[in-house]
Amino acid sequence: MTGTLVNVAAVVAGGLVGLVARKGVSKPMEKALNQALGVAVVVIGINGVVTNMVSANADGSLSSSGELLLVFSLVLGMAAGEALRIDDRLAGLGGYVERRFKLSGFAASFVSGTLIYCVGAMAIVGSLNDGLRGDASVLLVKSTLDGISSIVLGATLGPGVIFSAVPVLLYQGGITLCASALEPLLTPALLSQICAAGFAMVGCIGVNFLGGKIKTANFLPGLLVPPLWALAQSLLGALL
Repeated sequence: MTGTLVNVAAVVAGGLVGLVARKGVSKPMEKALNQALGVAVVVIGINGVVTNMVSANADGSLSSSGELLLVFSLVLGMAAGEALRIDDRLAGLGGYVERRFKLSGFAASFVSGTLIYCVGAMAIVGSLNDGLRGDASVLLVKSTLDGISSIVLGATLGPGVIFSAVPVLLYQGGITLCASALEPLLTPALLSQICAAGFAMVGCIGVNFLGGKIKTANFLPGLLVPPLWALAQSLLGALL
């Protein structure tokens, strides 16, 4: 779990640096940084979706796949998330922590950090490589990116980003420890479908930085749609 532990340390260290820098950030500068981060996160989300849905053919032409599954993942995910009130519950928990410990911006930075750091191909592939081969190189690169992001999140949103290291530890650490069992199930096609939905959610975070009001956490159940669809296909194939 070396890669995950380094990733957690990078998030915590970056968040602490951001909190120190926050004291010297004026309100206009904070707004400008939020907008810049929002644009960057939107672009990262779009790039991730395109990368996982578009492929180049031998003749140089481009083809795409998975559009309908992405729609179902987002729609069903939002429906399930809204029914379970995932976003509201996370916001309520964050609000309680803010009031209890007087930590302004905890909820927004915790939820945003958790989704940005945990949703994506690098988190899954890097954790699998770390668990199966002892190769933490992907997670080390991710740690650098996450550390930089946590500085900006800490400086603009608050201390919640530091606590998003806990979900990173549980999520990536869990994948690393269960890597031998998960690898046969996570085919390249399935991983691309999961990541496409995940990066769409990352894009929604960017929209929220720009002033949107999307309940992004409610999309999380949508990450289960591609695996469930793959399982249904395999069961139907076995029956037929």
